Amino acid sequence: MTENERYDVVVVGGGAAGLSGAMALGRSRRRVLVIDAGEPRNAPADHAYNYLGREGIEPRELLEIGRVEVATYGVEVAVDHVVGVDRDAAGFVVTTEGGRAARARRVLVTGGVVDELPDVPGLAERWGTDVLQCPYCHGWEVRDQAIAVLITTPMQAHHGLLFRQLSDDVVMVVADGTELPDADLEKFAAIGVRIEHGTPHEVVTDGDRLVGLRLADGSMLERQAIFVASKPHVRADFLAPLGIAPESFDMAGTAYGSVPAVEATGATSVPGIYAAGNATDISLTLMASAAHGTRVGAFVNADLASEDAARAVEARRLVRAGHAVGAHNR
Repeated sequence: MTENERYDVVVVGGGAAGLSGAMALGRSRRRVLVIDAGEPRNAPADHAYNYLGREGIEPRELLEIGRVEVATYGVEVAVDHVVGVDRDAAGFVVTTEGGRAARARRVLVTGGVVDELPDVPGLAERWGTDVLQCPYCHGWEVRDQAIAVLITTPMQAHHGLLFRQLSDDVVMVVADGTELPDADLEKFAAIGVRIEHGTPHEVVTDGDRLVGLRLADGSMLERQAIFVASKPHVRADFLAPLGIAPESFDMAGTAYGSVPAVEATGATSVPGIYAAGNATDISLTLMASAAHGTRVGAFVNADLASEDAARAVEARRLVRAGHAVGAHNR
């Protein structure tokens, strides 16, 4: 390992949150390395929406623009997989699948999120095309179409209200074993959202066109778009030896995935290790993830600035103490 491999911060993940955090740190003249596996969570989508100033941009293009921008502040970006984070006397050593080892005073984890989808044949193959997740990210693009909303927990029922704003033809497919409160059922009846009961049997396509859902009873529900709530999980096994493990992300008592626990600053339970973006909160949209990355990057810089000042005070005291001893000996 060479002196060249010493950084103030190593950012794990080069998505919107990671690059935004790197931007905040680079603009504060920190030496930053971003290590990105090149597997963004939103890669299946053709476009990214609700991102002010870049509306409808292709996700990988957005990241390429971001990489160029952070480079102007001296941030380095490497395409690799992080496989380990270990402590050393100066902070941490981040190792990669490609054999790289970089020392860092702080580590910011922003990537490694994968979506667990319901086990419905054909569903994963359409993910990001016409099987979608977020009404704010892709709802406008399927407005006025025939929409199915898959419901596997009562907490997801509010999606029916959101998609009814976009289309007059919304059917909620409620999986076997899921019971919706009577109050919710009354709302859906009042706003014209239809309810179908039964776990879907398969997603049916005709060439590259979505036909709809074949239900458990064999009937066909013709749809042009399907919305489903995934369960995102953070792949951060490299943090386990440090004692950081993903915890269940719950909303109203329902588990919606797993993320590392963090404080408001993005700090994890291990001093010096931070996390931001969807790696901490699965409800964040793309723009919110970018904003969170900027926010946590600022907190990391403040942490480093405080440490720098403490070191300067210690050095100054040593110098003064040395001068005092010299003066006493004269």
